[in-house]
Amino acid sequence: MNKKQVVEQVEKYLEAILEENQFELVDVEFVKEGSTFYLRIYIDKEGGIVIEDCQKTSRAIEQILDEKDFIEPAYILEVSSPGLDRILKKDKDFEKFQGSMVEVKLYEPINKKKQFLAKLIAKTPEYLIIEETQKEIQIAIKNVAIVRLAVIF
Repeated sequence: MNKKQVVEQVEKYLEAILEENQFELVDVEFVKEGSTFYLRIYIDKEGGIVIEDCQKTSRAIEQILDEKDFIEPAYILEVSSPGLDRILKKDKDFEKFQGSMVEVKLYEPINKKKQFLAKLIAKTPEYLIIEETQKEIQIAIKNVAIVRLAVIF
């Protein structure tokens, strides 16, 4: 089973757990760092996630994963909040945080800049639209390395 299939299967098993607790699934990652595999599950809810929410979700999904035993390599399970500086990946993330300040990193520079701190205007299939110093900028999606919520104090 490849990484994408593992993620899809875990997402399927998480549906009932998250629905029962009124949690939102933000992301699932199955990654190898060094010689260790990690299964990372990011959850959220109105008002934010607390450690007990992560523990409850971890115990419930751990039981299912042990029973189904479909992940070949040994791995470490981590369940956490996406954090204040959460990465925006899915279309629903971009819709939810429209109007928020974001940090955008690019693969190729635009006007000699590869990083922007700007207001998120919209995301289309082709473009990320942001506003920096009251100027709208359209960035081709293929040039966007990462978009995350900006943490401003």
